[in-house]
Amino acid sequence: MKRLLFLALFLIVSGLETSAQVSDAQIEKKIDVLLKKMTLKEKIGQMNQLSADDMETNYKVIQQGMAGSVLSITNPEIANKAQKIAVEQTRLGIPLIFGRDVIHGFKTIFPIPLGQAASFNPDLVEKAARVAAIEASETGIRWTFAPMIDIARDPRWGRIAESCGEDPYLTSVIGVAMIKGFQGKDLSNPTSIAACAKHFAGYGAAEGGRDYNTTNITERQFRNTYLVPFENAVKKADLATIMTAFNANDGIPSSGNEFLLKQILRKEWKFKGFLVSDWASITEMVDHGFCSDNKEAAQKAINAGVDMEMVSGTYVSYIESLLQEKKISIETINDEVRNILRVKFKLGLFENPYVKGNLKEVFYNEEHLKLAEKIAEESIVLLKNKDAVLPLQKPKTIAVFGPLADAPHEQMGTWVFDGEKNHTMTPIKALKEQYGKDSKIIYEPILKYSRDIDSTDFAKARKLAKEADVVLLFLGEEAILSGEAHSLSDLNLQGVQSELLEMLAKSKTPIVTIVLAGRPLTIQKEVEQSNAVLYAWHPGTMGGSAIANILFGKANPSGKLPVTFPKNVGQIPMYYNHLNTGRPANGSESSLNDIPLEASQTSLGNKSYYLDSGNNPLFPFGFGLSYTTFESGKILLSKTVLKKDEVLEISFTLKNTGKYEGSEIVQLYVRDLAASIALPVKELKNFQKIDLKPNEEKQVKFKLPIADLSFYGIDMEKKVESGKFDLWIGASSVKGEKVSFEVQ
Repeated sequence: MKRLLFLALFLIVSGLETSAQVSDAQIEKKIDVLLKKMTLKEKIGQMNQLSADDMETNYKVIQQGMAGSVLSITNPEIANKAQKIAVEQTRLGIPLIFGRDVIHGFKTIFPIPLGQAASFNPDLVEKAARVAAIEASETGIRWTFAPMIDIARDPRWGRIAESCGEDPYLTSVIGVAMIKGFQGKDLSNPTSIAACAKHFAGYGAAEGGRDYNTTNITERQFRNTYLVPFENAVKKADLATIMTAFNANDGIPSSGNEFLLKQILRKEWKFKGFLVSDWASITEMVDHGFCSDNKEAAQKAINAGVDMEMVSGTYVSYIESLLQEKKISIETINDEVRNILRVKFKLGLFENPYVKGNLKEVFYNEEHLKLAEKIAEESIVLLKNKDAVLPLQKPKTIAVFGPLADAPHEQMGTWVFDGEKNHTMTPIKALKEQYGKDSKIIYEPILKYSRDIDSTDFAKARKLAKEADVVLLFLGEEAILSGEAHSLSDLNLQGVQSELLEMLAKSKTPIVTIVLAGRPLTIQKEVEQSNAVLYAWHPGTMGGSAIANILFGKANPSGKLPVTFPKNVGQIPMYYNHLNTGRPANGSESSLNDIPLEASQTSLGNKSYYLDSGNNPLFPFGFGLSYTTFESGKILLSKTVLKKDEVLEISFTLKNTGKYEGSEIVQLYVRDLAASIALPVKELKNFQKIDLKPNEEKQVKFKLPIADLSFYGIDMEKKVESGKFDLWIGASSVKGEKVSFEVQ
């Protein structure tokens, strides 16, 4: 009992924000004093980030004052040893900042970011990031390279798992929530860690979904789509740091792009944090053909405004000679060092450089695990539920198959360096613990892993399926198949997973397919062959409990897709907020098999669609079913004609017309019907999660500032243009009642 009280008190205290915050003016004065004392070498040292691969060598570099940051130290003793050298054995005692990829949890692993975005619940997302910060900071980590807020519209790109999806508004809301969770209300709180929004910018638009690949985004596209989440991160979340991207856009690598880094980020947005390169992205500008050698790469990165270099060492090697040659200026160096010192002062590292390391009291705390289970529940998307096979009604016999039913490592997902699989609650473990007394649970994985091609036990699976009341089939992909450098050209299920489902379907036993994956997969055939389908992403440490809760109705699925699911790879890129064409498809087009022989060239109507797969995705953005049903009343607008400085108020009633308590995510979309440039057919502008008991009805209200309809038009000025608008409120990007209004 005393231990539980201690843990509760510890979490309360660790989450408190310090009240004695140092003002920005005071910090600037401290920076001025320190900068005047610093030698050139000490300034260069602050701009240099080391990797923890060889700490014995690092200790010597730190003692020489030639390091400002070290990556990936997770041992408090090593962190304190390195910090002690920096603080007590260098001339000025400037502390180090320890960074780590804490992407979706540290020890307690939450769903992958794409899964968290599916919750459409920024409050839960913020709490998850707060837990990650509390756990990571106990090892000395005070800086994470998250969130990744690249707009991701190509599921072939492995890093879509690390994104918040395809929509600028949703990505902004979820990204801001993550930043606030990591950083807390006061960065100087010992449990706060500096966030690092990445990748600046356009990385998610890599050609062909191939990682590190080229992008060709126009300035207008940047401003209206790809930069939107970053601008919100800077202006709404007091973001501490930003990471440059690997890609070259229009021939200019991000780490050398002065327009992005200086004009937009610093001058227009007034960003006061510091910029760090991605891993060796400065030296990679040589491979891009943008620089002749590493020295020129250092020159261009410094002049573009990259404050700190991650691991590649060109700043240490070349800043002095570049200054002598007047290819860079000392004023630039001073500004960039100032940016780094500002974050260190805000983190309180000068006052509290060391870490206590109360690891046992923090890691996998009961409250952390409960939160991980809750957000996993809300991230799961119900894609199909034929004949209401779910929730399960205490079946006598359950047959559980598939390589992901008991894969504790795989369900944690990509970018997990510190989570431990022995703490993972897998689906089969949760099912047996929670429902094994009421139902006979037969478990046979049949396939050892997702890429397994051994079908030896298929006949055994079919026999067991016939004996069961329901089959639970856990398919998907291993953690290693998504994430950085894990691009795919084929998004079908790997190995013989699809064949396993096809064989089981012949048993005539109802099949519930649960997909654990890091990206949208092309599962049209699998959806057709299943009675119900749950998309669980890679759900993290407590994913098994969350899935079990959903299957048996302890929790009602409420997740919505944060990204479009294509029918096949050939439809990619496919996203809901696309531009219209001069010849848009309207649903009346002929399909490939309907075309008569010797049809004339123009007989098919000349519309924009695929003859073989049509114009619609498998599942649209914002889609997700529930065990209950909802009914919306008529949409009422406060006005139908508004001025540009006004706020449109929207209201309607939402009723739970089913028999289960549930939550509906109502989504508000707008279309500007005619403007100085072509605009998307729909754009998400707001959403709310509404909880309702059976037969309960609530009035739902939205406020839409007309200023939120602004965009960069033909003159590259951001403003609202007069005209007519359509507005939808519905359960997805393709469903909802439409009303219209006008802006004068």
